[in-house]
Amino acid sequence: MANKKNNQTIFLTAEEAQKDHNWYVADAKGKTLGRFASEVAKILRGKHKTTFTPHVDCGDGIVILNADQFVVTGSKAANKTYKHHTGHVGGLREITFRTMLERKPDFILRNAIQKMMPRTKLGRAQLKRLRIFVGEEHNLEAQQPVKINL
Repeated sequence: MANKKNNQTIFLTAEEAQKDHNWYVADAKGKTLGRFASEVAKILRGKHKTTFTPHVDCGDGIVILNADQFVVTGSKAANKTYKHHTGHVGGLREITFRTMLERKPDFILRNAIQKMMPRTKLGRAQLKRLRIFVGEEHNLEAQQPVKINL
């Protein structure tokens, strides 16, 4: 809700929300996967702003660095699996967390964040402002991202 006027709630319009997109840089080094992903999802949706409106894309963009250096707690590194189906009979495939961390560490982080976002057109539009990099370098200096600590 953006403003209150004469005891009437005025929501943020799509045009007003488009003016106010910022970019942030977050470092995943040493952060717990789930806690970090929930904070990133909050920024992508715009829930950290006072002008949050659920039906409008008022979120910000975020650049994540060191996507391969997050940590998981407990025995998730040994027990967690990622499943997908090829579409053929008997085509269910399972990949362990450790294998996925070696092959595609950015997939693990993107998957965790994506499952915390709404499964709608709005959620998919907000996920387009998520950029994940495995190393320290990124190519988004033109957006002038602000470094934040999550």
